[in-house]
Amino acid sequence: MQSNFASNPAQSMGRLHHENKSSFRDNFQRDRDRVIHCSAFRRLKHKTQVFVEHESDYYRTRLTHTIEVAQVARTIAGVLGLNSELTEAISLAHDLGHPPFGHTGEEALNSLMSEHSGFDHNAHALKLVTIIERHYAAFDGLNLSWETLEGIVKHNGPLVKEVPRYIEHYDNLHKLNLFDYASAEAQVAAISDDIAYNSHDLHDGLRAGLFSIEELASLPLLSECFQAVDKKYPQIDNYRRQHEALRCFLGMLVDDVLKEAQQTFAKLVPTSPDDFRKAGRQVISFSNELERNLDMIRSFLFERMYRAPSVLQMREKVTKIVKELFAAYTNDPNLMPQKWRKDISSVYSDADIVTLVCDYIAGMTDRFAISQYEKIMGKPIKMS
Repeated sequence: MQSNFASNPAQSMGRLHHENKSSFRDNFQRDRDRVIHCSAFRRLKHKTQVFVEHESDYYRTRLTHTIEVAQVARTIAGVLGLNSELTEAISLAHDLGHPPFGHTGEEALNSLMSEHSGFDHNAHALKLVTIIERHYAAFDGLNLSWETLEGIVKHNGPLVKEVPRYIEHYDNLHKLNLFDYASAEAQVAAISDDIAYNSHDLHDGLRAGLFSIEELASLPLLSECFQAVDKKYPQIDNYRRQHEALRCFLGMLVDDVLKEAQQTFAKLVPTSPDDFRKAGRQVISFSNELERNLDMIRSFLFERMYRAPSVLQMREKVTKIVKELFAAYTNDPNLMPQKWRKDISSVYSDADIVTLVCDYIAGMTDRFAISQYEKIMGKPIKMS
């Protein structure tokens, strides 16, 4: 049951372009559905989470990660009395702006765009849903409601430092109150992202053989989970054992967020969605103790998974692909599809050609980037 401090679709700040109300969906349900049906969402299926998309059918992709985030977020929002549809819409959209090859691709594009305000996946997600997606007759983008756009831009907190150029540009058209915190629903989406990737990266790392079950069982929080599983199921096989332990771990993270939020709500006594925006801090968070333990797990993942020799080797390959594609398209924009070349004199009339190239590459899937590299360079690249 939603509370009086949940975001109310009937009281939405509206859309940049006016639309008549739907007869069967509220504003946030409509946003969620538009995200699911957009091209950028479908392309997440073939974009890297940690391992490049072709490496195994079992590893998470950016799409399966996004679905897991949305599932966790809906659960938390429902228990806390927040708006589940808005939470889900933000969760499903939060990674739309990721380029191919995950954070490695983002780092490469950010470096290549260093003289042009850099590259930020949240800013690119905003550009996707406000300009680049072009399916509707009346407007460019998806024309999402203010609350969903706010969540895409600010789910990780207010923008108090340098504001990415496109976010600044859009904010001049449609104020998103960049210095305030986002809604509680957006904050739930953000912490659900943490919960999902910390849980599933452990699972994928085990499958990849980057560390052992015994090593996981020695880590904070996880040691409790393995002990509980071993006590309840002493004869269980290793695969089910690790699954049950990681299932316990995810539940432990969710339970901690819920307890911490309920204590915060009791102190804050919110009566409207804006009470969260004006609270002066994130109101959806882990407890201090769990955060400390989780930092140890994050450090373990960083050293043993994100910086594993096999992962670093792949990072070098995909960085080369992104940089050489960028150079090729910048030197000869005619290598891009006709509909993108048309943008040079229309949507991108005030921007350098490099911005167009960056946006084009950012929209690629892993497999398309690899195939374009091989086509343009005239040689195959060994990815395994």
